[in-house]
Amino acid sequence: MKKLVLFLFMALSALSSWAALPDVTLRDIDGHEINVASLAQTGKPVIISFFATWCKPCMRELKAVHELYPDWHDDLGVEMYIVSVDQGQDTHKVKPLVDGNGWEYHVLLDPNGAFKRAMNVQSIPHMFILDRNGNIVYNHVGYTEGDEAQIGTYLK
Repeated sequence: MKKLVLFLFMALSALSSWAALPDVTLRDIDGHEINVASLAQTGKPVIISFFATWCKPCMRELKAVHELYPDWHDDLGVEMYIVSVDQGQDTHKVKPLVDGNGWEYHVLLDPNGAFKRAMNVQSIPHMFILDRNGNIVYNHVGYTEGDEAQIGTYLK
């Protein structure tokens, strides 16, 4: 019985550690530092999408979500953070891309991949949705037209 209790405790501990965002500090496109762990403590649903300026599926996903995001933000209080994994000289392309598309997302830069590694992101686009309690309730890799319609079901 003691072994069973110990096993359950360890399993629950492992699950709860996945539910939390890592203690990683990034800069936004305006140069302000943000600790990503704080994103799980807002009391609002949060979308985090990893992308790169050169990634065509990423661009299709972000453009598709752009159509729905204002309603999610206004109706549910959703905050969206897009995380650029562009490296070195490519980071200067992020702000013009965001401004040119009129995206009102929060934009974070992860040029050394610390957040990407901590979240075990292997390929992009990669989206996570956190519920109001900061638990990861959706984890999706890739983009196919129409995926954005499924996102709304996780934003309660």
